[in-house]
Amino acid sequence: MMIAALFLALHVVAASVWVGGMFLLLVCLRPNLPALEPPQRLTLMRGTLAKFFPWVWAAVITLLVTGYGLLFGAHGGFAGAAIYIHVMNLLGLVMMALYAHLFFAPWKRMRRAVDGQDWPEAGKNLDQIRLFVTVNLTLGLITLAIAGAGRYLV
Repeated sequence: MMIAALFLALHVVAASVWVGGMFLLLVCLRPNLPALEPPQRLTLMRGTLAKFFPWVWAAVITLLVTGYGLLFGAHGGFAGAAIYIHVMNLLGLVMMALYAHLFFAPWKRMRRAVDGQDWPEAGKNLDQIRLFVTVNLTLGLITLAIAGAGRYLV
């Protein structure tokens, strides 16, 4: 039981870091970015995302280890898990796939563009990142709601 409690605590913290970071980026930081000129705005976002993305990778790894640890340890595997756990698993895997694409495609291009001071290209890639983060934030909030209320819905 102690391991399950530790895994659950780590799982919740990892999800909170990831979803909370996306919320901060989109809802708090993004609306204030137009106050800056494109070079400053894009340089700020490059620095911010460069600090945030390693935390997302840590969260992804933690979520996978603790999620499957709980699934197979506390719930008896896929067959013993309630439907809400299957839904959380699916949404989490979709979020991870979207994040991996964001990281290895538009983020890589944005970093290169900002470093080369190609502001139009950097802006185009930041817009793509914003789209992926918006989708992932929505999925993350839904997943958190399911995590909190799921056991009462079945």
